[in-house]
Amino acid sequence: MELSEIVKHAFEDAFPGEDFSFVRVVPATDHKFGDYQCNDALKLAKRLGRNPREVGGAVAERLVKCAVFEKAEVAGPGFLNLTVASDWLDSCLIGLASKPSCGIPQVGIGKRIVIDYSSPNAAKQMHIGHIRSTVIGCAIDRIFRSLGYEVIADNHLGDWGTQFGILIKGYRECLTDEERKNLTVANLEKCYVLSAAKAKDEDGLWKDACRVELVKLQQGDSENLALWRRFIDISIGEFERMYRRLGVKFDTYRGESYYNKMMPGVVDKLVTAGLAVESEGALVVNLEEEKLGVAIVRKSDGGYNYTTSDLACVASRVAEYAPDRIIYVTDDRQQLHFKQFFYIAAKMGCTTKLVHVPFGLMSYQGRAISTREGNLIRLEDLLNEAVRRAGEIVKMRADMDDALVERLAEQIGIGAVKYADLSHDPATAIDFNWDKALALEGNSGPYLQYAYARVRSLLSKAGWQQGNVTVADGFAAALAEPAEKSLALQLLKFPGTVVRSAELYKPSILADYLFQTAQYYSSFYQNLPILRSDEPVRGARIRLCSLFGEVLKTGLALLGIETPEHI
Repeated sequence: MELSEIVKHAFEDAFPGEDFSFVRVVPATDHKFGDYQCNDALKLAKRLGRNPREVGGAVAERLVKCAVFEKAEVAGPGFLNLTVASDWLDSCLIGLASKPSCGIPQVGIGKRIVIDYSSPNAAKQMHIGHIRSTVIGCAIDRIFRSLGYEVIADNHLGDWGTQFGILIKGYRECLTDEERKNLTVANLEKCYVLSAAKAKDEDGLWKDACRVELVKLQQGDSENLALWRRFIDISIGEFERMYRRLGVKFDTYRGESYYNKMMPGVVDKLVTAGLAVESEGALVVNLEEEKLGVAIVRKSDGGYNYTTSDLACVASRVAEYAPDRIIYVTDDRQQLHFKQFFYIAAKMGCTTKLVHVPFGLMSYQGRAISTREGNLIRLEDLLNEAVRRAGEIVKMRADMDDALVERLAEQIGIGAVKYADLSHDPATAIDFNWDKALALEGNSGPYLQYAYARVRSLLSKAGWQQGNVTVADGFAAALAEPAEKSLALQLLKFPGTVVRSAELYKPSILADYLFQTAQYYSSFYQNLPILRSDEPVRGARIRLCSLFGEVLKTGLALLGIETPEHI
């Protein structure tokens, strides 16, 4: 049971019949006064018209009789200062070390969710702008799976629409025979750029020809469909190559094309329900009363847009998976679209919880990323540069063979790129900076990876192997000093931190926790002898180090970051 629940029960016992849903226990601001504090006696005293110190005292009397607390004292105008009992803390640490995945609660058993993330456009190379949706979405995916949820990760590709008329025309007339034979995403991107430029000619002939190819595709022309399928297959093959480097896996790749035939039926339902009305030749859902503007569901030329596609998509997902919720990870410029889409879906009878996780845009070393500025960096180039720089760091720190340097450089470089993103609240805009991302000190991926490698080195020196860890011997002898007790209390927060990261859709909460925990460990390591301690303190401190290592490794894995044993 969490400490907040225990203290809440003490309030209920002292003052029956009152609502204590507001009671919370938080870490003490100053550990001289205890491990935790609760300030809610003041709220209750105000409600009851009583002295807050008396109210706090009544609760404290009950808490000191509880085996959880060594001390429960009233301070100031009615604050409760709480010191946990060493026996209780020891048993909690034994429990945490004994449970799979460091005690992550299986609160999602029997529940299913769909996560929609990454979603690059077909026939284009992935670039730095795709990194946020991909790594944030993957971390949310991993966190929910760790909690026992059944997760369907779907990559909603941009694989339909006007651009394919331009592509097909460009493929036939802008590429060489060799390029068509050995077609790559780079060649497709090249032919799109060339074809799109020709479509801007004043005579409009090329643009008209592109439109003809698009209509043929939409009407099921066998040649154009075969080309389109080839473009999609090549694109997915290239995307998967990038995803393998990033440790990202999807259960389905269902792009806009998958829902194309469903969209007329969606529009018919909107009209029948009186939600969609004609406006200047288009069909729209007027949401101005809800201060959400107007959502177009069928354009004046008969085409459909993202709102229609997403409505068809959510209906399909609900029918096939019956999920408890569907999570969409996209940039924050799409917030209005999702508000409109969620509102319309609810009006159409969708009761599934729909969640938009918006993220801020990324700049690169102080410069906005844009095609116009000519700095739209390919994702592969970013990852290669990260690995190259990480390799230089590894070579400076140790004499290793080339194969090990290459492996470590990949783990550290990719981990640095991911953590540089995930350590920020998704809603914030971020600036990618190489010095910060690859720093071995401070809040960075390499710092945490190095912290794990240091723990593994210490355990190796102690002769400590995973197979001979005797958790039952406990941690009681390593809870006397403030630095070790602070680390122990911090480790106990891990399961709740994972839950909170999922509830708020913020991997940054977990990243912050891991960095803070590594700092607690650093203080413990620097201020107290471990291997040179006498038994039973030595064994208990080594067990505490081992538990820290397992928490750090498990937490970084949830962020999609590998933990090398040696650096």
